[in-house]
Amino acid sequence: MGSDLKKIKVFAFVGAAGTGKSQRAQFVADYLDAEYIIDDGLVIRRTTIVCGKSAKAERNQIRAIRRALFEYDDHRKSVADFFKSSAPCSVMVIATSDGMALRIIKKLELPAPERVIHIEEVATPEEIARARKERQSKGQHVIPVSHVLVRKNFAGKMVGRLRVLWRAKSPYEGEKTIVRPPFSFYGEVHIEPEAIEQLASYIASRVPQILRGHVSKVYSTETDSLSIDLELKVALGSKNILSVAETVRQRVAKSVRYFSGLDVYNVNVSVTGIEH
Repeated sequence: MGSDLKKIKVFAFVGAAGTGKSQRAQFVADYLDAEYIIDDGLVIRRTTIVCGKSAKAERNQIRAIRRALFEYDDHRKSVADFFKSSAPCSVMVIATSDGMALRIIKKLELPAPERVIHIEEVATPEEIARARKERQSKGQHVIPVSHVLVRKNFAGKMVGRLRVLWRAKSPYEGEKTIVRPPFSFYGEVHIEPEAIEQLASYIASRVPQILRGHVSKVYSTETDSLSIDLELKVALGSKNILSVAETVRQRVAKSVRYFSGLDVYNVNVSVTGIEH
């Protein structure tokens, strides 16, 4: 860990999805004297986005989760560099569990949190239940940022604005934006290799002149991206075999990235059979 990052005070604010964390973020940050808030991939200071990219800007669940956990190298590096240049300072990490908070802190190479506050310490059971009901029935999320800034960083639908009714010691405890992301997410997501195999085989089979596409292997690389080995049976036709194989390679890589949100390092295509 760089010496600059050691000068940063770190706190965590933890609560399950849809319990009202973002709505109370600035209130808790003021209480902890945290200058910055990390929420869903964004670094926020006094309702202004200063760095990062919102997980709610992603168009599928897997990419949103990876974005929130800073698993994309350019995103992680830009935020880590920002804190190196901002130290000494203090930051509060918002997360759905203690484990998620620690994972984000480790990814950004920040010091261990000095204190962890849970949503139950700042919200009543009735308030939490009401927030959960709103999330489940309407799929709406709160971002502790002005609607003007959210408009530039968000892919879903903006629903409205929210002003906090309780008093906070900071004059910046004010406008928040209510949004509806392109997806809803609860719990963990796990994709079996068989699902990737079926998707890749189906996409390959839809390419003209492909008689059969069979995935022989799906494996992860050292950078946590996918590599796919694909065997093809091709019919002779208007396009040459190399052109058909390249079309399959590109379509499979693009489709797996889009539907799964996973990074595809390579699609290795082998032609194992040719028919008239």
